Amino acid sequence: MAGITGKDAVLTDYANRLATLEAPKGRSLTQDALRRLSNNKAAVVSIVVLALIVIIAFVGPYFVPWTYSQVDWTAIRKPPDFDKGHFFGTDQNGRDMLARVLQGTQMSLIVAGVATVVSVAIGVVYGAVAGYFGGRVDAVMMRIVDIMYALPYILFVIILVVMFGRNPVLLFVGIGAIEWLTMARIVRGQTLTLKEKEFVEAARAGGAKPWTIITRHIVPNLTGPVVIYATLTVPEIIIAESFLSYLGLGVQEPQTSLGTLISFGAPVAEVLPWMLMAPAGVLITMLLCLTYIGDGLRDALDPKDR
Repeated sequence: MAGITGKDAVLTDYANRLATLEAPKGRSLTQDALRRLSNNKAAVVSIVVLALIVIIAFVGPYFVPWTYSQVDWTAIRKPPDFDKGHFFGTDQNGRDMLARVLQGTQMSLIVAGVATVVSVAIGVVYGAVAGYFGGRVDAVMMRIVDIMYALPYILFVIILVVMFGRNPVLLFVGIGAIEWLTMARIVRGQTLTLKEKEFVEAARAGGAKPWTIITRHIVPNLTGPVVIYATLTVPEIIIAESFLSYLGLGVQEPQTSLGTLISFGAPVAEVLPWMLMAPAGVLITMLLCLTYIGDGLRDALDPKDR
């Protein structure tokens, strides 16, 4: 009898100890994605480098002794000169290259950010509507996308420039209005799958209107693919802006962008190499960082790897 009592005491003590222990907390999808992203060393380093570039681009001009449009008549076409504060040298007009690279990086980042927001907004709405309603609506909307794919975006931007003049805002809209096409296709494909899920069927059976289902049930579940593609879209937009600026259709003087600086530096690269190396180096670094970040987000948010 005493043996049974002792056994009961041990079990009771063990149960009390278990009761005092906290149950292990499961990781949320966000925490799991952050853990996966943090394990990707290339993505983490790229995030840090890109953050430094953004901070330096927007804060650096306050610490540079020259402005991007200021001319130093005593230092025209000069290589880097630390005594005069021309750390990246000067261009053909005596303007400080460091100040101009910082200004150009700002403009390229702003163009990329605004155009990405425009492309994501249009692409998500367009693709979600086409995928949800399906049938003839989907067929007509996707044929419009196919037609726009066949038109070169450079033609669209040229038409805007001819009709409304060279305006940076039009550059944002022109690039963003073309880059949404791929986003629309991706969102449409995901929507075709999501609209057959149980939670969408339940919302439909509960009397929810189509627009409510799209905005509250389908679009929130597209966050992963949208974020991944938006990150991969930024490099494409930066390249597009640089290409347009290189052709003289982008940002115009006295403003500047990385593409404009490269267009000025390329013809004189053999004589004034610093005019090409500085903006090209920043542009290449930004594109590499964004590419690695996009790959890291894709691996972190891909449900097949969970």
